[in-house]
Amino acid sequence: MNKTVEVLPDQSALVARSLDLILTKLDTAIKEQGKFTIALSGGSTPKPLYEAIAQQQLPWDKIHVFWGDERYVPPNHPDSNELMARRAWLDRVDIPAANIHAVPTLDNDPGRSAAKYEQHLQAFFQSAPGEFPALDVVLLGIGDDAHTASLFPHTEALKVSDRLITVGNKDGNPRITFTYPFINAARTVIFVVAGANKRPALAQIFAPEADESTYPSRLIKPQGELLWLLDAAAGAELPA
Repeated sequence: MNKTVEVLPDQSALVARSLDLILTKLDTAIKEQGKFTIALSGGSTPKPLYEAIAQQQLPWDKIHVFWGDERYVPPNHPDSNELMARRAWLDRVDIPAANIHAVPTLDNDPGRSAAKYEQHLQAFFQSAPGEFPALDVVLLGIGDDAHTASLFPHTEALKVSDRLITVGNKDGNPRITFTYPFINAARTVIFVVAGANKRPALAQIFAPEADESTYPSRLIKPQGELLWLLDAAAGAELPA
């Protein structure tokens, strides 16, 4: 694992650096593979990044978009990560509908939906059960409790190591999420973190020792690159 931590002056610089990295990875992937795969995160922090991507002139037909996690709500629900990404980015560009790989959330059965998304991923990547295909980029954020994707502290999802997708749990509400081994198979994982409220979580994530079940972001140790991009408010107390 190649780990890099960058502290940017403000959120504008954070977005600009995130965009630059994604465009670089995109260009390389398309030259080498003919396509670029990216898993999106939800929350408020990546929204301006998605809006910035929408302003680019890119080979949209070669870009495939997935989600690292999704709330178990209809795709038109205000809390939907898919809806946020569509409004900020995907509905603003000419990306083929088949290249948008949304999480199914209408089965009224989170386990069935998780299995469907896993089967879809296996078909797309032509991977066998038990294999973990490598996305080019997985975007992640963290919560105040050090969760990432929908891998919350002391939940059953943290124990799942033999599947790509599982059911997360946030205060009794189900979510569909990548498992940590699937995230770790990525060529590049980029955490984008903003705000002073994230400092306590970051202190535990970066501590020499801490419990991974209590601070799930510590489980993210990709085979490829691990990039932490923080604004100054989030990164102010990290050791140099």
